[in-house]
Amino acid sequence: MNKGNRLLLIILTIGVFGIINTEMGVIGILPSIAEHFNVSVTKAGLLVSLFALIVAISGPTMPLLFSAINRKYVMLLVLGVFVISNTMSLLTTDFTVLLIARILPAFFHPIYCSLAFTVAASSVSEQEMPKAVSKVFIGVSAGMVAGVPIVSLINTVFSLQMAMAFFVVINAIIFVATLFFIPSMPVVKKLSYRKQLSVMAKPVLWISIMAVIFLNASIFGVYSYFADYLITVTHMAPSLISATLFIFGGANIIGNIVSGRLLISRTTQTIFGFPLLLGVVYLIMFVAGQSTLAIMMIALVWGILAGGMMANINQYLIATTAPEAPDFANGLFISACNLGTTIGAAGGGLLLAGFNTSYIVFVGILSLIISLVMLLFRNAISKNDKLTAVSL
Repeated sequence: MNKGNRLLLIILTIGVFGIINTEMGVIGILPSIAEHFNVSVTKAGLLVSLFALIVAISGPTMPLLFSAINRKYVMLLVLGVFVISNTMSLLTTDFTVLLIARILPAFFHPIYCSLAFTVAASSVSEQEMPKAVSKVFIGVSAGMVAGVPIVSLINTVFSLQMAMAFFVVINAIIFVATLFFIPSMPVVKKLSYRKQLSVMAKPVLWISIMAVIFLNASIFGVYSYFADYLITVTHMAPSLISATLFIFGGANIIGNIVSGRLLISRTTQTIFGFPLLLGVVYLIMFVAGQSTLAIMMIALVWGILAGGMMANINQYLIATTAPEAPDFANGLFISACNLGTTIGAAGGGLLLAGFNTSYIVFVGILSLIISLVMLLFRNAISKNDKLTAVSL
């Protein structure tokens, strides 16, 4: 990989961090937002739930609509929208305006992430694609996990306005870096909308989407309630809870690095081994969840599998199923992940209504069983259709 490609991947990685952090970072400051705007925490939660819902809806369509335009210009457009919207969020004193400022960039979120994966993959040889994409996923993991405590810390040490300004600064830096350091990237081979939509006729694509939905549900059905688990089951002190969440977040980055290499050298073992290993982790978590030491070790292994490896596997499953329409495929990947997050969190909430928190792991285990069945179907269909590009 030459120096230009390395710089490109660094900019894309930080760019994805800024985009994802805009979505997830407010989780850590919702109570402060509720107090500042004089609304309930539940109402403030719309800033997260509506954002995720719009991303899920716009995931397949928005990347498709912009697929024929110079990729650099599209990236600058998206980053510009995020800078303007985050600036509105920083300056407004009206919650309705804040909500609108959050909704607007959500429509553009899938465009940048889809392009980042596509550009990263196209910047290297076919053999090196999983490794290049895994580097960009470091930004995804950092935005989802590290962004929350970072924004929360800024809010605690300085102010809510400084925390909101963090979103503006990150996206503005990447806008400038994209403007000056990323070359023009015109789309050489323009695909018609009909050509890209035609991939939806592939049964293997729908099976892959279902696999991704339930793989993501297997993580977020448990992780959404992990803080409550640490309080009610493990009985951790607040300081140890923060440390455990940071361990989980740091392990995400390790998982990204490892999975990129494994998907190149041991594709089948990595894809089928993931749900089996994660299922074992959940069973150990159920048995040893009251031990602080055990749960911190589990957080390390779980973080490697959950945030790092799963994200790369999910993207690989869908992208390799529709290589002829990469932007559209990555949009489907983003939608499937967001839908899986919603289903997992909802399933976990339903389980908690009837059982104690320790049983939350069984939402993950059930989702893993379904995803494993989908993976077996996917493999069978791929081999029967002799689709070497998607066979495991």
